[in-house]
Amino acid sequence: MRRMITPLIIIALLAAACGDDDSSDTTAPLVTTVPDSTTSTTEGQIDVPVVSGLIASELERLIPDATDEDLRAIAAAQRSFAVALYEVLAVGEGNLVVSPASIHIALLMAYAGADGLTAEQMDQVLAITGIPADRLHDSVNALDQLLESFNRVGEPLPNGTEQKVVLSIVNALWGQGGFGFEQDYLDLLAGRYGAGMHVVDYVTAAEDARQEINAWVAEETNERIEDLIPAGALGPMTRLVITNAVYLDASWQIPFDKDSTADGDFTLLDGSTITVPMMHGDQTAPYAVGDGWQAVDLAYLGGDLSMLVIVPDTGRFAEVEAMLAAGLLDDAVAGLHPANLLLAFPKFETRTQTGLGTVLRSMGMPGAFDPATADFSGITTEDRLFISDVIHEAFIKVDEAGTEAAAATAIIMRATSVPVDEIALDVDRPFIYVLRDRATNSTLFMGRVTNPAG
Repeated sequence: MRRMITPLIIIALLAAACGDDDSSDTTAPLVTTVPDSTTSTTEGQIDVPVVSGLIASELERLIPDATDEDLRAIAAAQRSFAVALYEVLAVGEGNLVVSPASIHIALLMAYAGADGLTAEQMDQVLAITGIPADRLHDSVNALDQLLESFNRVGEPLPNGTEQKVVLSIVNALWGQGGFGFEQDYLDLLAGRYGAGMHVVDYVTAAEDARQEINAWVAEETNERIEDLIPAGALGPMTRLVITNAVYLDASWQIPFDKDSTADGDFTLLDGSTITVPMMHGDQTAPYAVGDGWQAVDLAYLGGDLSMLVIVPDTGRFAEVEAMLAAGLLDDAVAGLHPANLLLAFPKFETRTQTGLGTVLRSMGMPGAFDPATADFSGITTEDRLFISDVIHEAFIKVDEAGTEAAAATAIIMRATSVPVDEIALDVDRPFIYVLRDRATNSTLFMGRVTNPAG
């Protein structure tokens, strides 16, 4: 059943509350990773500090430099991307949770090194065509740091329950040791995304690299996302993995009383009912009503973050869900007004893991996934890179105390292999064979087969 409009909206609202685009500059010197030294110095290249396998751009994360208009623009882009992504993912049935903000940020880090048709297609899919190139990455930086400024600790409840808002948005790059990456690209991602590049070895130790990346994701999501990249997803042709992790642990501004939670009926889309734990509370909260739906905006501690819950009328779920593309989120927010509510709300917990390669292609950026045409020359000119997969996992848990949500996104970028001519060879007639030592051409065995059956 597609009964998951609520969790998606939570994360979409985080995105809403949540530059000279030098991505086409391919003239910067290359940087070669050298994990076993403190700096790398090669003629014609730039020294880059290396600390415990981390290539650190000389730039620290910059103080945000963006206007309110910039923040509104990047939030609107994330919201548009969120709705378009939801529309594709919601075609299937069942629960769904996704972090459009995580995916959007990760793709923007790849976009920073894109050029040509690849960049044009990503412009459209990421809904950033209206944002001036010289403001884009600064706007993302400002929005991320604004969201993290909402972190706080409140007075514990009488029963000892901790009151807090913990919101973390972190990024990292994982690059092949010895591979050349553009210094401008490293500087841009360090300054605007706080992303350093970790040195790994995909060529001979891809599984070790996978485990290292997954361990980082698990730590940054409080162990809620433990195995983001599945076994076999990385290999000798992998050159770069771009990761983003978002973690939220927020107390309700008005918590639900656990003693008021009781089993109640929940009606499924087919009209049948199931019994679930329902939280109950009386509170004054922003409320809106529209054609076929009602909405409530439940605040978290401090009032900066909230969960907007849109509840379609019975029998009109699909109709209301389709309104998302026509601006339902904005309409619901615009219609909010204080109301005294007798609220019943189900406790729930869900998780979604999905590969987004096919989804993003269908949304309009096939070029980034095409080994023959992908242009990420702003990342490196050593090899042609393309996106081989985008992996996303999200988790959410809602109970009487508040909401815990975690998400991570990994963009896997591979080098294209050298084209090889395809020749059809049917061994359907007698043949001769030689078993040999290739280094010396020593003949170990030799023979022929004229009748494979005997």
